[in-house]
Amino acid sequence: MRFLLIALLSLSILPGCQSAYYSAMEKVGIHKREIMVDRVTEATEAQQDAQAQFTSALDALKAIHAFDGGELEATYNTVNDQYEASRDAADKVSSRIAAIEDVADALFDEWEDELSLYTSANLRRDSEQKLKQTRAAYQRMLSAMQRAEQKMTPVLNTLRDNTLYLKHNLNAAAIGSLQGEFQSLQHDIQRAIHDMEAAIAESERFIAQLERG
Repeated sequence: MRFLLIALLSLSILPGCQSAYYSAMEKVGIHKREIMVDRVTEATEAQQDAQAQFTSALDALKAIHAFDGGELEATYNTVNDQYEASRDAADKVSSRIAAIEDVADALFDEWEDELSLYTSANLRRDSEQKLKQTRAAYQRMLSAMQRAEQKMTPVLNTLRDNTLYLKHNLNAAAIGSLQGEFQSLQHDIQRAIHDMEAAIAESERFIAQLERG
């Protein structure tokens, strides 16, 4: 129910009006910390989807190398579909990371500003220490996500190159010419998946820290 409410409110707020969005959410009892958890969860799911999609694209190229006759146009269409799906998956990961950065800026600015409202020095120091720890955990998570995001670029570049080459060279010889690209793509996908796994682990640690308060 909460996810549905967040989605509906998101549709009602114009892009770029995030402060109004956060205010609207707070009026219905959903605070920035909860939105942060939801967005980190969504980014994790997007990374998992990207892992699956990159693996699917690799499988499609494996099938090309086993080509022993048939319709080359269908072969190209398969590779092109995999490239477009991989590009969409990568774009989704990037948009999820940007959404996390937006709510993080709002959350930490608010937390920082509210430190001055304490009358208890002990509580203020405790809150300030927790802010520092949460920021550090957030930076570790964000750095891991950005590393994984950067690793997607060579994967997409190779997939695009393969797709373009097949598009303009629909013959059996073209498939042979792509053999050398396959090992490079396989290595790049393995690196991307490894870094996404690391980012997902950091995300889980960050969510656990947020939920502990």
